[in-house]
Amino acid sequence: MSSLLAATPTPEAPPHTGGLLLLIDGTAGLLTVAALGIVLLLVLIIKVRLQPFVALLAVSIAVGLSAGLSVTELFGTVQRSTSVSMIESGMGGILGHVAIIIGLGTMLGAILEVSGGAEALSARLLNLFGEKRAPLAMGLTGLIFGIPVFFDVGIFVLAPIVYAAAKRSGKSILLYCMPLLAGLSMTHAFLPPHPGPVAAAGLFKVDLGWVILMGVVVGIPAVLAAWAYAAWIGKRLFVPVPHDMVEAAEEAKAAVAAERAARRAAVGGPTDGAGTATGTGTGTGKSTGAGSGSVAVAEGQGGDPAEQPPSLSTVFLIIGTPLLLILAATFSSIALDPSTFRSVVEFFGHPFVALTIALLMAYYLLGIRRGWSRKSLETVSTASLKPVGNILLVVGAGGVFGAVLKGSGIADALADTFNDVGLPIIVLAWLISVVLRVAQGSATVAIVTTAGIVVPLVEGQDLSQAHLALIIMAISAGSIFASHVNDGGFWIVAKYFGISERDTLKSWTVLETVLSVAGFAMAALLSVFI
Repeated sequence: MSSLLAATPTPEAPPHTGGLLLLIDGTAGLLTVAALGIVLLLVLIIKVRLQPFVALLAVSIAVGLSAGLSVTELFGTVQRSTSVSMIESGMGGILGHVAIIIGLGTMLGAILEVSGGAEALSARLLNLFGEKRAPLAMGLTGLIFGIPVFFDVGIFVLAPIVYAAAKRSGKSILLYCMPLLAGLSMTHAFLPPHPGPVAAAGLFKVDLGWVILMGVVVGIPAVLAAWAYAAWIGKRLFVPVPHDMVEAAEEAKAAVAAERAARRAAVGGPTDGAGTATGTGTGTGKSTGAGSGSVAVAEGQGGDPAEQPPSLSTVFLIIGTPLLLILAATFSSIALDPSTFRSVVEFFGHPFVALTIALLMAYYLLGIRRGWSRKSLETVSTASLKPVGNILLVVGAGGVFGAVLKGSGIADALADTFNDVGLPIIVLAWLISVVLRVAQGSATVAIVTTAGIVVPLVEGQDLSQAHLALIIMAISAGSIFASHVNDGGFWIVAKYFGISERDTLKSWTVLETVLSVAGFAMAALLSVFI
């Protein structure tokens, strides 16, 4: 009997005709559902102030029902059956790829942050480039340190260095903070392990190696254009150093030094407390001054190693290792025939393995070897994961939205309509991302929503992994366009660097627009040849 049932062909699902399609059928109805869904999403996020994860999930359900999907198709059934929940498959399909990468990357960034890697990097670059080229040093610091840490964490960690450079020179703080912000923003938008490009890579099924390569090729010219604007606006718009922030940083350093002296006294060591802070931040993304992360370091078993900042070569080694391993694995599949050696390269270059290796290297080189206790490593790693939950839920809800668009037939209707428009897909991808970014403010929401809309447009076109990576770059570029008052990053920049709202619009908002347009232009140009 079971064999007869197994042999029975599964009937094709009937066309969706329920919901809003009862009033407007065919392609017009599906496009109407899509338009209303996006409007509803923006209203819920902007006007109702609903959390983006909840808004995306609610809109996905509303769009699915309006497009005629059944409850069984959306949610599955209570009993075990062959029916697959569209919500579960959409959520699990994207998070299965993204969650591990973001989690490992976040812990890696936290160890680099708390150990003082940022201070070591910036101090070396400032000494190397000198006082006149300090803005370039700040830009390179943001570019390099921005790879493993989130945008806002990078600001919290590196801001005291900006204060010190601006205070010493007597020039506008914009001259130093804008290049730094450009570097942090570029890596956040274009490079893994940041959630936007990682999520898009998962939805488009593109190897992270291609995303890294195209992120560098597209991002470097974009950040150079942004640095040029930063130099121009920094000379024309004077903003003094916010003294309250400088005082807070100095107080934090003094508090850490005092605590270190107390710990030394408790173990019978020297009590002069003269060591300088070796880290900034607690790994949670909520630090507000320099040196607060050194508390964790001071818990280590040895005093002297923890007093010294990590070497620049160590920081480069830890940041560069996973990137090189992932790139090697990507190109081994092209350049090498199947072999044991190629399998080994692909194993170590898988993002999960590469980031795990980098994290273990950071644990030893920046932690254990420098006197950290295992408890300190665990504390910093665990604390760093607390703000990741919101990001992962938003990314997962974006995956649900994409699954609903595809399963309901809306994606096919959008693909046919956009093809009739005649614009290249890469241009449409950037424009959709720009509209969503400007309307609701969140770069991550803009990326995952745009990717859900654009993925069906590229299906069946036999585009190469490199070309798909460039489309991801266009989406990422659109997601940072014109940061303004509905973007949390706008207020972080304004308040943390003491810039008025008007001057923030003139400097930061334009800087992000330059970065977005230059990145898109580079991606579009390359797409002609790839």
